[in-house]
Amino acid sequence: MTIFPQSSRDFFATNYPEVAHKLEHNLDEHELLTLDALADLADSLPKKYIECNAGDLPLGVEERPEQLLDNVGDRIRNIEAEGSWVGLREVNQSPAYRQLLEDMLDDFRPQIEDRTGAIINIQGFIFVTSPGGVTPFHFDPEHNILFQVRGSKIFSHFPAGDPRFASDEHHETYHSGGPAELPFRDEMLEGMNEFHLAPGEALHVPVMAPHFVRNGPEVSISLSVTWRSEWSYAEADARGFNRLTRKLGLAPKPPQRWPGQNRGKAYAYRALRKSGLVA
Repeated sequence: MTIFPQSSRDFFATNYPEVAHKLEHNLDEHELLTLDALADLADSLPKKYIECNAGDLPLGVEERPEQLLDNVGDRIRNIEAEGSWVGLREVNQSPAYRQLLEDMLDDFRPQIEDRTGAIINIQGFIFVTSPGGVTPFHFDPEHNILFQVRGSKIFSHFPAGDPRFASDEHHETYHSGGPAELPFRDEMLEGMNEFHLAPGEALHVPVMAPHFVRNGPEVSISLSVTWRSEWSYAEADARGFNRLTRKLGLAPKPPQRWPGQNRGKAYAYRALRKSGLVA
């Protein structure tokens, strides 16, 4: 199944993995991505794989918002009037959605493996949002392509690895089990790059790039296909190592962005974890 035109495949090859960029796709009328199909999926998922909260959150929150996990399938069916944001996590548990995610990456697999190595741990996250809903400022540890399927949204992206937008301490706390949400200040807006996404458009988001999302005036359906690489895991483990050294009163250098490999700190942290000295 060919999901991307050749022009998007060429553009991805030029920009992956460190530059956020828009792509075109043909998934906007896929049968697995209708409201009814997603409501049925929500009804079948354990609650631990569902996030649902009010859609009118501020841009900056520093902890996970209150969850509204009752009757999520019905919330999706009536999302236009619900004032909610619904996230379905790890939809790759469903064989049908797992196959869709594999198809979504097939067009880019050679370019991905050439740059960042083997594709590890493919997962899918689906977001159903009421008109005007907001996804607050946060970051994610995976390589990510966000597909806009229905409605529109403005994706506000900030440079990955820049401590003006996400401090090293926030990275280190996140990789030790802390929240992905980040504090937001208006002066950060000067570093923002906005992407306007409509059905049939997608956005590649670099690993740990801070962002927030504002939904348009219609119901929105979006799907993220994510994957990890040895590079992304090494970045995360280097952050873990830095957290330990910071506790000793040192000021460690942040991990290198790609193509830096961060192997020394990553291997040291993995050895400590294997020995049971860190969780």
